[in-house]
Amino acid sequence: MSAAQRQRAEARAEALAAIERAAQIIGARAERDRPIGVFTTYRVGGPAALFSEASSVGDLELLATAVAATDIPVLVLGKGSNLLVSDAGFAGLCVRLTEGFARIRIDEDLVLAGGAAAYPVLARQTAAAGLTGMEWAVGVPGSVGGAVRMNAGGHGAETSDRLLACRIVGLRGGGEHLVAAAALDLSYRHSSITPDDVVIEASYRLEKGDVAASNARIAEIVRWRREHQPGGQNAGSVFTNPPDDAAGRVVEAAGLKGFRIGSAAVSSKHANFIQADPGGSADDVKKVIDEVRVRVAERLGVELRTELQLVGFEEGP
Repeated sequence: MSAAQRQRAEARAEALAAIERAAQIIGARAERDRPIGVFTTYRVGGPAALFSEASSVGDLELLATAVAATDIPVLVLGKGSNLLVSDAGFAGLCVRLTEGFARIRIDEDLVLAGGAAAYPVLARQTAAAGLTGMEWAVGVPGSVGGAVRMNAGGHGAETSDRLLACRIVGLRGGGEHLVAAAALDLSYRHSSITPDDVVIEASYRLEKGDVAASNARIAEIVRWRREHQPGGQNAGSVFTNPPDDAAGRVVEAAGLKGFRIGSAAVSSKHANFIQADPGGSADDVKKVIDEVRVRVAERLGVELRTELQLVGFEEGP
């Protein structure tokens, strides 16, 4: 056995030992080898070595204890609408909030939303309450936590426009703390929230509006998405927009609409969407992503950056 092979074998043994120790600490709340691709909008991908759902801050504190004791890798999973899990899965602890963290409370123009609340639900409930400013969120199929972490946006708006603060539990020694939006380093599809942080609540300041006008705007956005974006198994936009351009236009200009490898293909409806076939392979999706980046760079000189979070691949967490 070579030195490199010994190092890999030792690393695997250490990882397995960490998983075993974390499972012992978490106890009955830990599931082994739970498929997590099914929790994503791609509906493909493998299992997490450990999986645990949290319904309270106490549950998260227990998971943080396990992480501190083992240094196990962590994946916080929301609605899985911006996530691709490799076929090999995730060799760590996957954490998912339950509906206990999905409550939405509205007090005048202040909105408090749990980290597991769905953005489309937030859009519709605030509109129904006579508030305006979050109608665009009906087009974001993710959770509040995921949307805050990536500063999700669309239709000319983004999360940072209305966000006041968020409450975070750090699974790697951070504890529970409230962070003002101004301290989150929010920019295009970016925040300072780490992969080990769980957003359990976010607050937004909206404005008084007209229910009928807000509902009309929501209907318009839903109609636009159906007309311009594909359904099926995908995670929305794969690449962030290059400066002063659109990623979909760039991919189409490179002649890659419909480009396929195995069970995955660039959508023929919108070139910044990559579709997975039912029962397909996450690794095929990753191959299409990689090849699109190479060909766009070769043909147009544009370096595309992924908006999609990749998990369990060599570049992923």
